[in-house]
Amino acid sequence: MSTQRVLVVDDEPKIRMTVRGYLEADGIHVTEAADGPSALQSVTRDRPDLVVLDVMLPGLDGFQVLRRIREASQIPVIMLTARDEEVDRLIGFTTGSDDYVTKPFSPRELALRVRAILRRTDSRPEAVHEDDMLRFDGLTVDPETRTVLVGTDRTVELSALDFDLLFAMARSPGRVFTRRGLLTHVWGEDFFGDERVVDVHIRTLRRALGDDANAPRFVGTVRTIGYRFVGRPA
Repeated sequence: MSTQRVLVVDDEPKIRMTVRGYLEADGIHVTEAADGPSALQSVTRDRPDLVVLDVMLPGLDGFQVLRRIREASQIPVIMLTARDEEVDRLIGFTTGSDDYVTKPFSPRELALRVRAILRRTDSRPEAVHEDDMLRFDGLTVDPETRTVLVGTDRTVELSALDFDLLFAMARSPGRVFTRRGLLTHVWGEDFFGDERVVDVHIRTLRRALGDDANAPRFVGTVRTIGYRFVGRPA
């Protein structure tokens, strides 16, 4: 297995140095950027496997950088934010981040989250057969190309994690998934943190699919428990 690469973007050198130390101790190759434009250049040049991205950056803020990344890539992104308001988290997830960590944070915890996401992305099957394509009334999910088609002509752009979330549910239609169950299936067994992260990603997924939580065609809510895929097979 080749060495995994992580880009750490923060305008505080001490934070970059600390995070670098923990990640390099895990055998991860780390590059750094101190502002938004440099971060985008590094993503294009170095092609990292994951980005740790601070929200408050000079040049372009973290949300702007994330939107630019998502225009061309599904690379996993962990957002760092010094603000604990729910709006920051929601903005981050609606533009396609995979996780968030609020400052001040434990470098060890961040390193564990990085490893969990890298392990998840590494464990995706490389070979997928045509029969694995999932077809429903108004929705097609293709794991080989990792594309989603709504209707007959609208391709939906999803982050890597949101695609995995949809695929996990759609391959077991009708099955009720608890939040913890989805965390285990999608984020990995070693995920730790707030289970409500699932709710945020479900909202993002529904918005992308044009699904209505009150009258769902694809993702239904099981009150107090979790979610299930309710699409009808084509």
